[in-house]
Amino acid sequence: MAIAAPEAPVDPGASDTPSPLVNEVDNRAAYVSFGLAYLFGHGAAAISQGDSPLLGLPGWLPTTLLGIGLATGITQATVAALRAQRGATGPDVLSYKLLGASWVAAFAALFLAITGLTSAFDMPELQSVLWPAGSGLIVGMLYLAEGAARRNLLHYGLGVWLALTSCTALFLGTPGLYWVLAVAGGGAYTLAGALERRRLAQHAGRSRH
Repeated sequence: MAIAAPEAPVDPGASDTPSPLVNEVDNRAAYVSFGLAYLFGHGAAAISQGDSPLLGLPGWLPTTLLGIGLATGITQATVAALRAQRGATGPDVLSYKLLGASWVAAFAALFLAITGLTSAFDMPELQSVLWPAGSGLIVGMLYLAEGAARRNLLHYGLGVWLALTSCTALFLGTPGLYWVLAVAGGGAYTLAGALERRRLAQHAGRSRH
């Protein structure tokens, strides 16, 4: 009669404990880039638009400053995600790739939504309001997803703040919308950049123990 080998004991809490990601993502460069985009892009729009603008600026300048900052921030976020993939295996690699692809898909969907709405209602002037608020909402929601996947509370909290403030700013019209985005959004990125340094130091300390 064959004797069955005893089964190895199973740790009841093993399935409930998430495995740590191999490399922690350093978001400071992305935070600085996005923060500068908000401060200079939305800030320039805030002081140059409205019934009584504080300063006369070319209409293309705020959009250009914002676009350069957002493009730089997205690039920095992608580079950080690629660095975090090094040494990762299995589900972690797939998670990073899907999160990276989400940025392209989300902004493509935003472009189609804004273009479709403004064309359907023949109100192209709405783009100057929908793009700033919509970009903040999209970035905030992507931060929510990344923060949840990477178990990064700072990233998640920043996403909540950006999503809520961007949508709330729509109630104010112009230039109030731009002031909220510049101050609340740019200030949040500045604070997050300072807190990110401490978060990374704490993570490094835990990794050594």
